[in-house]
This record gives sequence, C-alpha cells and structure tokens, in this order.
Amino acid sequence: MIDKVVSSPAEAVADIAAGASLAVGGFGLCGVPQALIQALYDAGTDNLSVVSNNCGVDEWGLGILLYAKRIARMTSSYVGENKEFARQYLAGELEVELTPQGTLAERLRAGGSGIPAFFTATGVGTQIAEGGLPWRYAADGSVALSSPPKETRMFGDRNYVLEDAITTDFGLVHALVGDRHGNLVFHESARNFNPLCAMAGRVTIAEVEQVVGPGDLDPDRVHLPGVFVQRVVHVPDGEKRIERRTVRAKGAVR
Repeated sequence: MIDKVVSSPAEAVADIAAGASLAVGGFGLCGVPQALIQALYDAGTDNLSVVSNNCGVDEWGLGILLYAKRIARMTSSYVGENKEFARQYLAGELEVELTPQGTLAERLRAGGSGIPAFFTATGVGTQIAEGGLPWRYAADGSVALSSPPKETRMFGDRNYVLEDAITTDFGLVHALVGDRHGNLVFHESARNFNPLCAMAGRVTIAEVEQVVGPGDLDPDRVHLPGVFVQRVVHVPDGEKRIERRTVRAKGAVR
C-alpha cells in the first residue's frame, strides 16, 4: 500500500494551478479544510471554480479566497452569512450556480460513483428545471448569464429533472483521523459534505487532526475508504469558529 502522507499543507496543494476546479468539504464553519484553504491563499492561486455547500464567512474558510477575489465561480446551495459572497454575486464579479442542497450532495456522490447524471423531482416547475436562473449579473444589474433549461421526463405520474454529476480536479476535505493509506474517520456533524467532496475530486487531499498507522483503524469505524484519497496531511487541532453563537441570557426563563 502507498504511504499518502505529505509533510505540509503547502506541499499538499502545490500542484493546484490557477483555473482549477475544487470540491471543498464543510457546512458553514463545521468540517472546513481551513489549513488547505490557507495554503492555497498563501500560494496566490486564483481563478478557481469551487463546489461547496456555502462559501464560508467573511475572511474565514473559503471566505478568505473569495475576499481576495481568487474564486471565479461557485456552485453552492447557500449564500448564508457571507456578505461578500452576496455582494460579489450581485455586482457581477462572481459567477454563482445555486443548487438545491440535496441535489448538490447527490451530484457530488454521483460524480464519485461514475454515474454521469440522474433524475430528481427537486426543482421541477422552477427555474432550476426551466432555466433562466441568474448565474452572473452585469455591472448594471441585468442578467449576463443564466442557467439553461434541463431535460425533464415523466416516471409514473410524476415529472423529474435531469441533473449532471459533478467531478472536479481536486477535492479538499477535513477529517478527525486518517491513516497513512488515506482511510478517514470524521467527527460527528463535521462529516457533512466531506465524504462527497472527496469522492468527486480526481485528486483528493485530506487534512487530518490525527494520523495513525496502517491497521490502527477499526474497519467498521472508517467513514471513507482510502481509495478516494490521494494525499494526507497532518494538521493539529486548531481554531474552530462558531458561525453564529446563540446562547440564553443568564437567568432567562426557559
């Protein structure tokens, strides 16, 4: 078996060139491969096409690449708390393909499974299927590029829309534990989109908080087999941010 561990995040992303496409794990600020994103930022890599549930927040997660205008296109399901994401999109500085969250997950899974496309009922009767969803605005606020119509088909008594699978040049993911062969274990909700993005990337890089030896992981604990991972880099547990803190005031009535 191949030892897939590399020495640093910088080494791990060194061959990601300008214009590359990336599938990036995470949901909000949970399970985000922050060290790999920071390494890309430090390398100056730009003109990226990124597939991720959202785009981090201002100046954190993918937000640091967005803020520096290193991202040319996003495929996401959620703009969320990132004001710069919304600003760039509406100003015509960023192309955005908004995709229903479950559809996005299945498009990534299909790409990693060798399935070129699939039919789903989600989006039928909307601009998702009919086309015309703004992908890029012009500076004057008009629509410069919109989504094309998609094939629909009846199965039984219900209409479905055809969605293409997603594959990318690279996948960037974060895991709690990885062995030297690339088998990964995620921590609870930090699993989120990470296994799907790993599957969709032709070359997948996993930053892990703990590296263990071959055979140290119980096979029943493995969430993603190493066949989907080409590089592993050890990133000790660092800062974990909270996207929005909601706490009850002291003494408040339940």
